[in-house]
Amino acid sequence: MKELDTVVLRRPLPEAGLEAGDVGAVVHRYDAESYEVEFVSGEGRTVAVVTLPASDLRLIEAREILHVRSLAAT
Repeated sequence: MKELDTVVLRRPLPEAGLEAGDVGAVVHRYDAESYEVEFVSGEGRTVAVVTLPASDLRLIEAREILHVRSLAAT
C-alpha cells in the first residue's frame, strides 16, 4: 500500500466510530507495516484519522462497489 491508496478496514474500530468494510484513504505511510488512514463521510467530513497496522487494512478491489451506512449520532 502507498499514500493515497483506497483501502478497506478489515475489523471494527468502535472507539473511532468505524466498522469493518469502511473505506478510507492512506494519508501517510510510516513503513511497510503502519499507515495513517483517513475515513470521511459522504459529504467529505473527516470521521476519523487513525494509525493502523497493515493487517487491519486491504486494498479495495476493482470489482467491488461502495456501500453507504449512517453514522451513529454524536
